[in-house]
Amino acid sequence: MTDRSHDEQPETDLRAGLRAGHAARAKSAAFRAASICHYVERHDAQENVVWKAAHAARVSLQALAVLSESAPDPAADSRCARNAAASAAQAAQMGKLHDGEGELALAACRAALRASQAASAAAGRDGLGADEALNTAADEAEADAVAAAERAGWMRPGQRLPEMSAGMRSPELMSMMHF
Repeated sequence: MTDRSHDEQPETDLRAGLRAGHAARAKSAAFRAASICHYVERHDAQENVVWKAAHAARVSLQALAVLSESAPDPAADSRCARNAAASAAQAAQMGKLHDGEGELALAACRAALRASQAASAAAGRDGLGADEALNTAADEAEADAVAAAERAGWMRPGQRLPEMSAGMRSPELMSMMHF
């Protein structure tokens, strides 16, 4: 093994480790968004609420798809997790809009917004997806958002959802998502 390949191995391991964390957070946020979409569909929400929740779920799935299709890069991977969390927050707003101003729906929406903000901080210029403290805070905020969504009845542990399409990924959408 050359000195160069030996030096690259720890960097590769670090990138793979960071990717696993960002991917887990993105997957959780995408599942949360899809669960909320399924929830409002099952509970006969207004058409615009269902449409916006479905759109949020699709965008979160697109972020997850982009992450899985690219080479490990902490900055790009964290942006995918951030975009999935932001979309899940939009879906949570639709869940709250459907459920009204109840305490559990409001708490779940607030937790989703905190998860989105924490994911944004982890992806921001100070961390670029590689700051351990920011990533840990984002992981914890995502776990809190899942727990709050479960308490609100928007998702259930072990829940299986119908397949959802991520739809087309246009260049305009990819540019808006900073890919």
